[in-house]
Amino acid sequence: MTTFLWGLAAIAFSLAVLMAFAWVVRQRTGNSGWVDTIWTFAVGLVGAGSALWPFAGEGPNARQWLVAGLVAVWSLRLGTHIAIRTAGITDDPRYAAFAAEWGLNAPRRMFIFLQNQALGSVPLVFSIFVAAHVPEPALRIQDVLGAAILLIGIAGEALADAQLRRFRIDPANHGKVCDVGLWRWSRHPNYFFEWLGWLAYPVIGLAAFYPWGWASLLAPIFMYWILVHVTGIPPLEAQMLRSRGERYRTYQSRTSMFFPLPPREGMAA
Repeated sequence: MTTFLWGLAAIAFSLAVLMAFAWVVRQRTGNSGWVDTIWTFAVGLVGAGSALWPFAGEGPNARQWLVAGLVAVWSLRLGTHIAIRTAGITDDPRYAAFAAEWGLNAPRRMFIFLQNQALGSVPLVFSIFVAAHVPEPALRIQDVLGAAILLIGIAGEALADAQLRRFRIDPANHGKVCDVGLWRWSRHPNYFFEWLGWLAYPVIGLAAFYPWGWASLLAPIFMYWILVHVTGIPPLEAQMLRSRGERYRTYQSRTSMFFPLPPREGMAA
């Protein structure tokens, strides 16, 4: 019990400090894209550190190293992708819209917003922590299955990002809506695969006689809520409707919002 409570406290404190740093970077650069970059690396760093947290007075076992490695790979892939994208823009339109709405209170409101983001990330990292600390020393089939799910999520998200990037750099697609590849089946396939990867932790963490394992379900639940209802899809779709108008409405009418599904027939392309 004490190990898990201390771990939870350390996770919360570390994320709060790192997101305060993200606020400083945002204020100095004026580019809010660095917020998401730092958030991704922060979750990866704190997640990997929490996975390797000593358990029962012993050094990290194979499962702890596996979980730490998985979250590190996820963080490096996504964080690098966001950093490259951020370096090529002046500001993230989602955060810019928030700043414009907040006006003179933007710095204070942004700090509070990012601290709330840190708080909302605690269940994600705690899920990593409890999955890594399943009290069974040997790796099990479900550990391998969990790793496979996360790697599929990383690969699917990377493919969606690459397809969107190729679509955008083609001058013939200027002003159009990306509806090729995975984007034909989902309006946000990158978000779907991001969520899918977080299912790895309950697969690894749920075990008999391990009540803390149920906390690993927080990761996919919270990530779905964040992506679908808070900082993911809602502001992005609002921005796309402003910039693409009727083209995006047509795309919405035929394409699943989140889960990849065959396009609805009878809709104009």
